[in-house]
Amino acid sequence: MLDRINALRVMLSGRGLEAVIITKPENIFYLTGFTGSHGSVVVTGKDIRLITDFRYDQQASLQSPHCKIVIIKENIPDTLCEMAREMNIEHIGCEGNFLTYHQYTALKENLQGIELKPLQELVEELRTVKDSLEVESIGNSVKLSDQAFEYILPMLGEGVTERAVALEIEFFMKKNGAESISFPFIVASGQRSSMPHGTASEKIIARGDLVTLDFGAMLGGYNSDITRTVVIGQGDNKQEEIYSIVLEAQMAGIKAIKAGIQASEVDRSARGVIEGYGYGQYFGHSTGHGLGLQIHEHPRLSSRDRTVLKPGMVVTVEPGIYLPGWGGIRIEDTVVVEETGCRILTSSAKDRLITCGS
Repeated sequence: MLDRINALRVMLSGRGLEAVIITKPENIFYLTGFTGSHGSVVVTGKDIRLITDFRYDQQASLQSPHCKIVIIKENIPDTLCEMAREMNIEHIGCEGNFLTYHQYTALKENLQGIELKPLQELVEELRTVKDSLEVESIGNSVKLSDQAFEYILPMLGEGVTERAVALEIEFFMKKNGAESISFPFIVASGQRSSMPHGTASEKIIARGDLVTLDFGAMLGGYNSDITRTVVIGQGDNKQEEIYSIVLEAQMAGIKAIKAGIQASEVDRSARGVIEGYGYGQYFGHSTGHGLGLQIHEHPRLSSRDRTVLKPGMVVTVEPGIYLPGWGGIRIEDTVVVEETGCRILTSSAKDRLITCGS
């Protein structure tokens, strides 16, 4: 973690700042390993201080031995002000993209005479490229999601509710080590599968339904994200056709990924396939997104993102086609960017439209 802190110090120096206040939980974890629900971190050129309360005194010492632990008795803004004056800080940054207006004004009032500069996604920029341990953690989370997909397949059939399916997946993942789920699971069947974010409902799954399953686990602080679409009973010609188009688009996106290209080029590769078949208007979201401590991180594989991909970035590739009144199909894998290509972490079957409940 000291490498991360030193990289942050270089960024602060380049912005003329002596310190930064970190309040976003994911960024606190990234820099300190601390998982408590109440805390802030102050990074200066010489030390790193983790501010929390009595409830987390022992936990902070165990999880963050490289930090000076400060236990507050009043409130964090007062403590930060006292600390800044004690260290003769004149220019300090804060997470402008995370703090609420109330939190920012409270800090500014307490830090009178000290310049408080809102910063945009400073630590998030560091987080875009994962180290080997982070990739391993994400890989473990992806593996658990793959296992959950295999577990749920025999249970998919007519007469089961979407919510029951989601609960079974969640139970399996938590029973097998997940700390939490990555997001409210999407289990969308029949015509509901045309909603890209159709979270599980009480709808009863019927024969002939497409069922889109989009879920993930958090393991060791890191998330996974997988989507597979299956059919209940035998798929018809149109279902098979749309599935093959989406799969072709997804593979085109994956093939395009390598260090040195822009994120938008991946989107163009996948989207071009779907547009070529005349379904461009039915693919309205980006092709993918970064993945890590949060389910959505930089870069975004969208037409507007000019981020140059680097080795160690972890992204999802998830094109889809959504036809209102008919249904939708999406396929999503997680990959690691490498110098000359990418490595696919997801291993669940996708080479054909899987039939369930037949």
